[in-house]
Amino acid sequence: MASETTPNPQPTRKQIGTWRRYLANERAEGAVYRELARKKSGEEREILLAVAEAEARHEAYWRARLGEYVGLPKKASLGTRMTAWMARRFGSVFVLALMQSAEERNKYLDDEDAAEAIAADEAIHAEVIRGLAARSRAKMSGDFRAAIFGANDGLVSNLALVLGMVGTGADEHVVLMTGVAGLLAGALSMAAGEYVSVSSQHELLAANAPAPQADVAVPKLDVKENELELVYRARGMDSHAARAKAQEVFESILDPSARPTRSSGDASGATGSVPGVLSTPTEEDDTGGGSPASAAIFSFFSFGAGAVIPILPYILGMSGVASAVVACVLVGIALLLTGGLVGILSGTTPGKRAMRQLAIGFGAAGVTYLLGSLFNV
Repeated sequence: MASETTPNPQPTRKQIGTWRRYLANERAEGAVYRELARKKSGEEREILLAVAEAEARHEAYWRARLGEYVGLPKKASLGTRMTAWMARRFGSVFVLALMQSAEERNKYLDDEDAAEAIAADEAIHAEVIRGLAARSRAKMSGDFRAAIFGANDGLVSNLALVLGMVGTGADEHVVLMTGVAGLLAGALSMAAGEYVSVSSQHELLAANAPAPQADVAVPKLDVKENELELVYRARGMDSHAARAKAQEVFESILDPSARPTRSSGDASGATGSVPGVLSTPTEEDDTGGGSPASAAIFSFFSFGAGAVIPILPYILGMSGVASAVVACVLVGIALLLTGGLVGILSGTTPGKRAMRQLAIGFGAAGVTYLLGSLFNV
């Protein structure tokens, strides 16, 4: 990258400050990627190290542009330093999501001092990190998803219920009992719903799996016909890919030595079964997303944890308008946290997601309060 520098023997003070900041950020971002790579193996490690190497080239570019003005090392931006701190202490899914968001804010696009190649690198880095973040999100347990959304549902539904009762003019004891009932009913409902949802997902995936007896029939097919090709086409492959896949399977049947190695207990010969040949790659990689029981347990306790927050003031003996105000403040803080977390995981601006979560929660609670005040029931 240094060879692409434009001679600029006397940069302005503003340019020097900007370039030093770029240099510090590139150095820090490279350290983040190397730290993430340290915790990975195989292909993901290689990709992260390659991105870190690209950041080192960018660092060299800005060092060359600065020349004698490089000065003492400057601190990276607060966001980059926080990401580096998280990379050392937390799971990669959060850090990758943050880095995806950072790479998408390509600071070089509007800076004429930055080489076009650097701006292009950053754009491609955003897509590389998006791909790695997508892998990490896909590996996230369904339990975590259940916990996040369970807590958010508990916050919103029980605050709405509590404020609805406040709107009716009910006394604090009635509001508290209603909130406790809402907590228990909602937690049980969430747990049951999550159990049914995950169980149904597993059952649907099981229904899509090829029948065992079908593998036995494959070696007996007429290789000149296209029955096996039709199976692959029905499962979503295009005609060319399906034909190639069928041909590969038939070749492995005719030449048993070309088949994947199997355990000694599986001694199927050329005329026996050929396990797994009817599965497509997508079906083979689908894991089903966690245990129904654990998803139900996480949903129950996370909903309960969220639903207890609106009734905390009443549990502590507060009364009147103050208790409702404190409940709203506590729930508001919790909604901002859960919304920000979802924003981080989705690779978008946490603040925007946090405010959206807050608006939805308070909107639902406000409508319930107005209905309670209007109908007094």
